[in-house]
Amino acid sequence: MATQQTQKLARLLIAPSVVLLLVWMIVPLAMTVWFSTLNYNLLNPEKTFIGLGNFRYFLGNPAFLASLRNTLLLVGSVLAITAVFGVLIALLVDQAFVGRRIVRLMLIAPFFVMPTVGALIWKNLLMHPVSGFLSWLWRLFGLTPVDWFTQYPMLSIVLIVAWQWLPFAVLILLTALQSMDEEQHEAAMMDGAGVFDRFFHLTLPHLARPLTIVVLIETIFLLTVFVEIYVTTGGGPGLQTTNLAFLIYSQALLQYDVGGASAGGLVAVVIANIAAFFLVRIVGKNLET
Repeated sequence: MATQQTQKLARLLIAPSVVLLLVWMIVPLAMTVWFSTLNYNLLNPEKTFIGLGNFRYFLGNPAFLASLRNTLLLVGSVLAITAVFGVLIALLVDQAFVGRRIVRLMLIAPFFVMPTVGALIWKNLLMHPVSGFLSWLWRLFGLTPVDWFTQYPMLSIVLIVAWQWLPFAVLILLTALQSMDEEQHEAAMMDGAGVFDRFFHLTLPHLARPLTIVVLIETIFLLTVFVEIYVTTGGGPGLQTTNLAFLIYSQALLQYDVGGASAGGLVAVVIANIAAFFLVRIVGKNLET
Protein backbone atom coordinates (compact mmCIF):
# COMPACT_ATOMS: atom_id res chain seq x y z
CA MET A 1 0.00 0.00 0.00
CA ALA A 2 2.81 2.37 0.91
CA THR A 3 4.57 1.56 -2.34
CA GLN A 4 1.48 2.44 -4.39
CA GLN A 5 1.10 5.74 -2.55
CA THR A 6 4.78 6.51 -3.18
CA GLN A 7 4.36 5.80 -6.90
CA LYS A 8 1.26 8.03 -7.08
CA LEU A 9 3.12 10.83 -5.30
CA ALA A 10 6.08 10.46 -7.66
CA ARG A 11 3.79 10.64 -10.70
CA LEU A 12 2.06 13.68 -9.25
CA LEU A 13 5.38 15.45 -8.73
CA ILE A 14 6.62 14.55 -12.22
CA ALA A 15 3.37 15.54 -13.97
CA PRO A 16 4.04 19.32 -14.15
CA SER A 17 7.42 18.73 -15.81
CA VAL A 18 5.95 16.31 -18.32
CA VAL A 19 3.09 18.68 -19.16
CA LEU A 20 5.51 21.60 -19.55
CA LEU A 21 7.75 19.52 -21.82
CA LEU A 22 4.80 18.48 -23.99
CA VAL A 23 3.58 22.06 -24.28
CA TRP A 24 7.11 23.23 -25.11
CA MET A 25 7.29 20.67 -27.94
CA ILE A 26 3.73 20.58 -29.24
CA VAL A 27 2.92 24.31 -29.37
CA PRO A 28 5.78 25.30 -31.75
CA LEU A 29 5.10 22.23 -33.89
CA ALA A 30 1.38 23.01 -34.07
CA MET A 31 2.09 26.64 -34.99
CA THR A 32 4.51 25.51 -37.72
CA VAL A 33 1.90 23.14 -39.14
CA TRP A 34 -0.70 25.94 -39.10
CA PHE A 35 1.60 28.49 -40.74
CA SER A 36 2.52 25.95 -43.43
CA THR A 37 -1.10 25.98 -44.62
CA LEU A 38 -1.24 29.78 -44.96
CA ASN A 39 -0.12 32.23 -47.60
CA TYR A 40 1.76 34.16 -44.93
CA ASN A 41 4.36 36.72 -45.99
CA LEU A 42 5.67 39.33 -43.56
CA LEU A 43 5.44 41.99 -46.28
CA ASN A 44 1.75 41.21 -46.76
CA PRO A 45 -0.44 41.52 -43.63
CA GLU A 46 -3.20 39.37 -45.13
CA LYS A 47 -3.15 35.64 -44.37
CA THR A 48 -5.09 33.25 -46.58
CA PHE A 49 -5.54 29.52 -46.21
CA ILE A 50 -4.00 27.61 -49.14
CA GLY A 51 -3.81 24.07 -47.75
CA LEU A 52 -0.88 22.14 -49.22
CA GLY A 53 0.08 24.94 -51.59
CA ASN A 54 3.27 25.78 -49.68
CA PHE A 55 4.38 22.16 -49.77
CA ARG A 56 3.81 21.93 -53.53
CA TYR A 57 5.73 25.17 -54.02
CA PHE A 58 8.63 24.14 -51.76
CA LEU A 59 8.99 20.61 -53.16
CA GLY A 60 8.66 21.89 -56.74
CA ASN A 61 11.26 24.59 -56.24
CA PRO A 62 14.50 23.69 -58.11
CA ALA A 63 16.39 25.04 -55.10
CA PHE A 64 14.93 22.24 -52.97
CA LEU A 65 16.53 19.47 -55.04
CA ALA A 66 19.83 21.38 -55.12
CA SER A 67 19.75 21.92 -51.34
CA LEU A 68 18.84 18.26 -50.72
CA ARG A 69 21.74 17.13 -52.89
CA ASN A 70 24.11 19.53 -51.11
CA THR A 71 22.89 18.32 -47.72
CA LEU A 72 23.52 14.68 -48.58
CA LEU A 73 26.90 15.54 -50.10
CA LEU A 74 27.92 17.52 -47.04
CA VAL A 75 26.79 14.87 -44.56
CA GLY A 76 28.31 11.97 -46.51
CA SER A 77 31.64 13.71 -47.10
CA VAL A 78 32.09 14.80 -43.49
CA LEU A 79 31.13 11.35 -42.21
CA ALA A 80 33.65 9.69 -44.52
CA ILE A 81 36.45 12.08 -43.51
CA THR A 82 35.78 11.86 -39.78
CA ALA A 83 35.41 8.07 -39.84
CA VAL A 84 38.55 7.32 -41.87
CA PHE A 85 40.85 9.94 -40.38
CA GLY A 86 39.32 9.46 -36.93
CA VAL A 87 40.41 5.81 -36.92
CA LEU A 88 43.88 6.63 -38.26
CA ILE A 89 44.52 9.49 -35.84
CA ALA A 90 43.15 7.49 -32.90
CA LEU A 91 45.56 4.67 -33.75
CA LEU A 92 48.46 7.12 -33.91
CA VAL A 93 47.80 8.93 -30.63
CA ASP A 94 47.14 5.61 -28.90
CA GLN A 95 50.85 4.85 -29.23
CA ALA A 96 53.33 5.90 -26.56
CA PHE A 97 55.45 8.93 -27.54
CA VAL A 98 56.85 12.08 -25.98
CA GLY A 99 54.22 14.82 -25.57
CA ARG A 100 51.26 12.50 -26.14
CA ARG A 101 49.05 14.35 -23.64
CA ILE A 102 49.68 17.70 -25.32
CA VAL A 103 48.96 16.25 -28.76
CA ARG A 104 45.70 14.71 -27.51
CA LEU A 105 44.65 18.03 -26.00
CA MET A 106 45.39 19.88 -29.24
CA LEU A 107 43.45 17.30 -31.27
CA ILE A 108 40.35 17.65 -29.11
CA ALA A 109 40.51 21.47 -28.87
CA PRO A 110 38.74 22.29 -32.21
CA PHE A 111 35.59 20.53 -30.99
CA PHE A 112 35.20 23.19 -28.27
CA VAL A 113 35.56 26.13 -30.69
CA MET A 114 32.25 27.81 -31.48
CA PRO A 115 31.16 27.17 -35.09
CA THR A 116 31.03 30.90 -35.83
CA VAL A 117 34.59 31.44 -34.58
CA GLY A 118 35.86 28.37 -36.42
CA ALA A 119 34.26 29.49 -39.69
CA LEU A 120 35.75 32.98 -39.33
CA ILE A 121 39.21 31.53 -38.65
CA TRP A 122 39.07 29.41 -41.79
CA LYS A 123 37.62 32.23 -43.88
CA ASN A 124 39.96 35.05 -42.86
CA LEU A 125 43.14 33.39 -41.56
CA LEU A 126 43.45 30.18 -43.56
CA MET A 127 41.49 30.31 -46.82
CA HIS A 128 41.58 34.02 -47.65
CA PRO A 129 42.87 34.31 -51.24
CA VAL A 130 45.15 37.28 -50.42
CA SER A 131 46.16 37.20 -46.76
CA GLY A 132 45.37 33.61 -45.77
CA PHE A 133 47.93 31.06 -44.66
CA LEU A 134 47.14 28.72 -47.55
CA SER A 135 47.61 31.51 -50.11
CA TRP A 136 50.99 32.32 -48.53
CA LEU A 137 51.91 28.64 -48.72
CA TRP A 138 50.85 28.49 -52.37
CA ARG A 139 52.99 31.53 -53.25
CA LEU A 140 55.91 30.04 -51.31
CA PHE A 141 55.99 27.19 -53.82
CA GLY A 142 55.42 29.48 -56.79
CA LEU A 143 51.76 28.53 -57.27
CA THR A 144 48.71 30.72 -57.83
CA PRO A 145 46.63 31.09 -54.63
CA VAL A 146 43.22 29.48 -54.65
CA ASP A 147 40.03 31.43 -53.97
CA TRP A 148 38.51 28.57 -52.03
CA PHE A 149 35.00 29.91 -51.45
CA THR A 150 34.61 30.84 -55.13
CA GLN A 151 36.37 27.98 -56.89
CA TYR A 152 35.68 25.13 -54.44
CA PRO A 153 32.83 26.33 -52.19
CA MET A 154 31.39 22.96 -51.14
CA LEU A 155 34.84 21.47 -50.55
CA SER A 156 35.62 24.45 -48.31
CA ILE A 157 32.49 23.90 -46.23
CA VAL A 158 33.23 20.17 -45.96
CA LEU A 159 36.77 20.88 -44.71
CA ILE A 160 35.55 23.37 -42.12
CA VAL A 161 32.82 21.12 -40.76
CA ALA A 162 35.08 18.04 -40.82
CA TRP A 163 37.74 19.98 -38.88
CA GLN A 164 35.16 20.72 -36.20
CA TRP A 165 33.81 17.15 -35.91
CA LEU A 166 37.00 15.14 -36.38
CA PRO A 167 38.05 15.62 -32.71
CA PHE A 168 34.74 14.13 -31.59
CA ALA A 169 35.35 10.98 -33.64
CA VAL A 170 38.95 10.77 -32.42
CA LEU A 171 37.86 11.08 -28.79
CA ILE A 172 35.23 8.32 -29.06
CA LEU A 173 37.48 5.97 -31.04
CA LEU A 174 40.51 6.59 -28.83
CA THR A 175 38.46 5.71 -25.77
CA ALA A 176 37.36 2.49 -27.48
CA LEU A 177 40.95 1.61 -28.43
CA GLN A 178 42.08 1.92 -24.84
CA SER A 179 39.54 -0.72 -23.81
CA MET A 180 40.92 -3.35 -26.20
CA ASP A 181 42.32 -6.59 -24.83
CA GLU A 182 46.08 -6.49 -25.39
CA GLU A 183 46.32 -10.25 -24.94
CA GLN A 184 44.52 -10.75 -28.25
CA HIS A 185 47.10 -8.60 -30.04
CA GLU A 186 49.96 -10.41 -28.36
CA ALA A 187 48.51 -13.79 -29.27
CA ALA A 188 48.01 -12.66 -32.89
CA MET A 189 51.59 -11.42 -33.06
CA MET A 190 52.86 -14.73 -31.71
CA ASP A 191 50.84 -16.51 -34.42
CA GLY A 192 52.58 -14.40 -37.06
CA ALA A 193 49.75 -11.97 -37.85
CA GLY A 194 50.98 -8.76 -39.51
CA VAL A 195 49.95 -5.19 -38.84
CA PHE A 196 47.17 -5.16 -41.44
CA ASP A 197 45.86 -8.54 -40.34
CA ARG A 198 45.60 -7.36 -36.75
CA PHE A 199 43.93 -4.12 -37.85
CA PHE A 200 41.26 -5.71 -40.08
CA HIS A 201 40.54 -8.74 -37.88
CA LEU A 202 40.94 -7.30 -34.36
CA THR A 203 41.00 -3.49 -34.23
CA LEU A 204 38.36 -2.67 -36.84
CA PRO A 205 35.71 -5.11 -35.48
CA HIS A 206 36.34 -3.68 -32.01
CA LEU A 207 35.70 -0.16 -33.35
CA ALA A 208 32.45 -1.11 -35.13
CA ARG A 209 30.17 -0.04 -32.28
CA PRO A 210 31.88 3.31 -31.49
CA LEU A 211 32.01 4.07 -35.23
CA THR A 212 28.27 3.46 -35.44
CA ILE A 213 27.66 5.84 -32.54
CA VAL A 214 29.88 8.47 -34.18
CA VAL A 215 27.95 8.19 -37.45
CA LEU A 216 24.58 8.43 -35.68
CA ILE A 217 25.41 11.47 -33.55
CA GLU A 218 27.25 13.33 -36.31
CA THR A 219 24.46 12.74 -38.83
CA ILE A 220 21.89 14.29 -36.49
CA PHE A 221 23.95 17.47 -36.15
CA LEU A 222 25.29 17.61 -39.72
CA LEU A 223 21.77 17.74 -41.13
CA THR A 224 21.38 21.15 -39.45
CA VAL A 225 24.70 22.77 -40.48
CA PHE A 226 24.01 26.47 -40.97
CA VAL A 227 26.52 28.80 -39.31
CA GLU A 228 29.50 27.68 -41.39
CA ILE A 229 27.60 28.35 -44.62
CA TYR A 230 26.15 31.65 -43.42
CA VAL A 231 29.53 33.03 -42.31
CA THR A 232 31.59 31.91 -45.32
CA THR A 233 29.63 31.53 -48.58
CA GLY A 234 26.09 32.68 -47.80
CA GLY A 235 24.78 29.66 -49.68
CA GLY A 236 26.60 30.57 -52.90
CA PRO A 237 27.92 30.93 -55.42
CA GLY A 238 24.41 30.42 -56.71
CA LEU A 239 23.06 27.39 -54.86
CA GLN A 240 26.33 25.47 -54.66
CA THR A 241 26.49 25.48 -50.85
CA THR A 242 22.81 25.91 -50.01
CA ASN A 243 21.61 23.04 -47.82
CA LEU A 244 18.12 22.49 -46.42
CA ALA A 245 18.79 24.51 -43.26
CA PHE A 246 20.07 27.51 -45.23
CA LEU A 247 17.25 27.25 -47.78
CA ILE A 248 14.65 27.41 -45.00
CA TYR A 249 16.47 30.38 -43.47
CA SER A 250 16.53 32.25 -46.78
CA GLN A 251 12.86 31.46 -47.34
CA ALA A 252 11.90 32.87 -43.93
CA LEU A 253 14.28 35.76 -43.25
CA LEU A 254 15.39 36.83 -46.73
CA GLN A 255 12.14 36.36 -48.64
CA TYR A 256 9.90 36.85 -45.56
CA ASP A 257 7.83 33.83 -46.64
CA VAL A 258 6.78 32.37 -43.30
CA GLY A 259 4.35 29.90 -44.88
CA GLY A 260 6.89 28.48 -47.32
CA ALA A 261 9.58 28.32 -44.64
CA SER A 262 7.22 26.49 -42.28
CA ALA A 263 6.46 23.94 -44.98
CA GLY A 264 10.18 23.56 -45.63
CA GLY A 265 10.81 23.07 -41.93
CA LEU A 266 8.26 20.25 -41.79
CA VAL A 267 9.82 18.63 -44.85
CA ALA A 268 13.23 18.83 -43.18
CA VAL A 269 11.78 17.26 -40.01
CA VAL A 270 10.37 14.37 -42.04
CA ILE A 271 13.70 13.81 -43.82
CA ALA A 272 15.61 13.95 -40.54
CA ASN A 273 13.25 11.46 -38.93
CA ILE A 274 13.57 9.06 -41.86
CA ALA A 275 17.37 9.25 -41.60
CA ALA A 276 17.21 8.81 -37.82
CA PHE A 277 14.89 5.80 -38.17
CA PHE A 278 17.28 3.89 -40.40
CA LEU A 279 20.34 4.95 -38.39
CA VAL A 280 18.76 3.85 -35.12
CA ARG A 281 17.91 0.47 -36.65
CA ILE A 282 21.50 0.09 -37.83
CA VAL A 283 22.82 1.10 -34.41
CA GLY A 284 20.46 -1.33 -32.68
CA LYS A 285 21.57 -4.24 -34.84
CA ASN A 286 25.21 -3.33 -34.30
CA LEU A 287 24.84 -3.11 -30.53
CA GLU A 288 23.05 -6.45 -30.35
CA THR A 289 25.89 -8.29 -32.07
